[in-house]
Amino acid sequence: MTLLTVTHRTEYRYAQPVRFNEHRLMCRPRDSHDLRLLDTRLTISPVASVRWLHDVFGNSIAIVSFSGEADHLMFESSFDAEHFPDAPSDILIEEYARRLPFNYAAEDVSDLGRTRERHYPDPERRIDQWAKRHAEAQQGDTLATLIAITEDIKAQFQYLRREEMGTQSPIETLDLGTGSCRDFALFMIEAVRSLGLAARFVSGYLYDENLVGADVGMTGGGATHAWTDVYLPGAGWVEFDPTNALVGGRNLIRVAVARDASQAIPLTGSFIGRPGDDLGMSVDVRVAVMAEGSDATASSPDPSAIDLP
Repeated sequence: MTLLTVTHRTEYRYAQPVRFNEHRLMCRPRDSHDLRLLDTRLTISPVASVRWLHDVFGNSIAIVSFSGEADHLMFESSFDAEHFPDAPSDILIEEYARRLPFNYAAEDVSDLGRTRERHYPDPERRIDQWAKRHAEAQQGDTLATLIAITEDIKAQFQYLRREEMGTQSPIETLDLGTGSCRDFALFMIEAVRSLGLAARFVSGYLYDENLVGADVGMTGGGATHAWTDVYLPGAGWVEFDPTNALVGGRNLIRVAVARDASQAIPLTGSFIGRPGDDLGMSVDVRVAVMAEGSDATASSPDPSAIDLP
């Protein structure tokens, strides 16, 4: 078990005061057997009203409304949590699903729905062939194939951080040989879907395991991140991070899951002003990590903060 404090701050600057339309924020992880929330906070400037809802996937969504004008906009979300990640040895798959191809149980098929369908064009079946080569090399072993795909994306493609919105198509990633974490996650989703597996997009945070056991809760190794979930009978949704070749959720803090990357954007919104008013955006994500039993405590919350529900 690992104790974590995550702080995610996003700031926008403008040349003059502007008005803001509604913003949509995905920042609150869901409590689960592998992640237990201890405290959550949300600070927004200028003053805003917040309402909460669950989207179609059950993610917590904050809808933020503003009444005045300002030359800046700031969101800071933070939470304290206990993390209990699975190890690859904990992934126990039903006997019938241990080799590819297999069919999901009838009671699961309708609920898995479009997570089994390909979403992006592949007219020459290049992604199919790429994935099939891995399945053949692993003699159809389901978990070994998924691990090989995860590791080979990291080995074969070059990571390039991209600040612009949007995600490359899987074919673009294959052609370029480069991409961001969200590009690699989407590529893996389409690859494993071509093998008949259900997969979904996950957004959240990555932390540096080397900080665990440090003398104090140190800050570092954190970033907004994206990876892939694959549904395996007997094991459920299993996390695979092709950017770092991680399997089983270790070092990964899940915030939102979705069928497609476009449905899991951490922050969206717009302003009303002149095109030249936008002076840019800065993002800072910090993860403080403490070993179990540490006496360190989280800093006192800002009195202007809003407690997340």
